[in-house]
Amino acid sequence: MTSRGIWGRYLLPLFVAKLYLFLYVPLIILILFSFNDNKLGFDWVGFTTRWYVSVWNNQEMWRSLHTSLVVASSSVVLCLSMSALFVFYGKRSFVKRAMALFYGNLAIPEIVLAVGLMSLFYFFSVPLSISTLIAAHTVLGLGYVVPIVHDRYIELDNRYVEASMDLGATPWQTFRRVVLPLLFPALLTSALLVFIISFDDFVLSFFCSGGSTVTLPMFIFAKIRSGSSPLVSALSTMLLVLSSIVVLLFLALQSRKWGQLR
Repeated sequence: MTSRGIWGRYLLPLFVAKLYLFLYVPLIILILFSFNDNKLGFDWVGFTTRWYVSVWNNQEMWRSLHTSLVVASSSVVLCLSMSALFVFYGKRSFVKRAMALFYGNLAIPEIVLAVGLMSLFYFFSVPLSISTLIAAHTVLGLGYVVPIVHDRYIELDNRYVEASMDLGATPWQTFRRVVLPLLFPALLTSALLVFIISFDDFVLSFFCSGGSTVTLPMFIFAKIRSGSSPLVSALSTMLLVLSSIVVLLFLALQSRKWGQLR
């Protein structure tokens, strides 16, 4: 058997298996010890669900969850509105040239983006609050939404828009009744993606929120600074389940989109 055959038959599957173990074993350990009846360490004492009850009764956690949901939902609405209007009403030549700016937003390290936005807010004397946090997450989300919506928009048959204009519809009516329904799958996919990114984000939340604004990732960070806690493991497990559901919805929508294109 040649070296290429050995690699393809034995070494590559072994490498992939170790890679998946490296990725998922920490998550399995996290879920396992969220049911551990030991408050101080990772020594297994017994099975319990009291940490999930503690999470459910933690008012500070609920306040931080509410903040995260408000920020994520606001970012989704702003990203979808701005991207759809930008793609439809902007000149195609200008939109095509401006796409590099949105791709660049994804290439810039998030820590650099966070420090830059914080400096901008300080320069214009804008106090850090939930509003600045929503603005920061919207800037981050536009880097994902605009390319997705733009790619879907240029795939549309322009004859639909031309027919709507010929029948006397205004640009707004054409946008609302023709373009938006055709863009709905891309908009829904983008909404799920931006929501999960904003909901899980820590770096922008840490730099661009005021002292009274605490998101759920910041709440978890404050808890683990004093050491590991089964309470954090239970909360992280719940977030893992929620994130997995959103990701599965995103993948299902992407699969449906590719199926329609075929």
